[in-house]
Amino acid sequence: MSTWLRNNRLAALAALAFALITASIALIFFYAPVDADGLNQKIFYFHVGIALTAYACFAWGGWKALRVLWKGDENADLESYVAIHQGVIFGALTLVTGSIWARYRWGHWWEWHEDQLVLFLVLFLFYAAYFMLRFSVPAGPRRANLSAVYALFGVALVPVSILAIRLSERFIHPIAFDRHGPNMAGSQFFTFCVSWAAMLTLAATLYNVELAGKRIDVRLRELREALR
Repeated sequence: MSTWLRNNRLAALAALAFALITASIALIFFYAPVDADGLNQKIFYFHVGIALTAYACFAWGGWKALRVLWKGDENADLESYVAIHQGVIFGALTLVTGSIWARYRWGHWWEWHEDQLVLFLVLFLFYAAYFMLRFSVPAGPRRANLSAVYALFGVALVPVSILAIRLSERFIHPIAFDRHGPNMAGSQFFTFCVSWAAMLTLAATLYNVELAGKRIDVRLRELREALR
């Protein structure tokens, strides 16, 4: 069994992601209680897990960027790029699910005076601009270093975005966790943990699939260059 897992890590990861997603959907709709917001509250389990997964992708991209600058790791440049790409995808999903939640919770699709919403949008746009910088520079060490520096600057925005709700005096955005722990019932917290694990595992699967594809693309390009 262990040999099969080593040789089929991506397949095993995808199977785990599918199992966790299935379990999380079942828990969300058939186990977690419905609160005063009704069924609209169910999107919490998707929205928050997706947002935290976006942060995790950005952090992983920052770690790989640090390895580019610190160790001169050429492979880490591509890994940082893929992680940030996944982070932007999950960031877009965060904005979409958050807007849906806001429409039914507050009566508006967006609240510009809500600090955490605006700061997350700034974070999302900052990382979206990463691709403009990256592809405006020819491939090579210079592009890798510039992209790494930019990615590390972005990491500094992550804790600011997370702490924004704690610093705001307007608590229109619900606080799921405080210094005393989760502000929810045990069944809700368990469902949230499974849902977040599902999102993290899905992101890891997509990351590895995209990374494998990008490596094949790089290798094919190198072979074309060698055959010229």
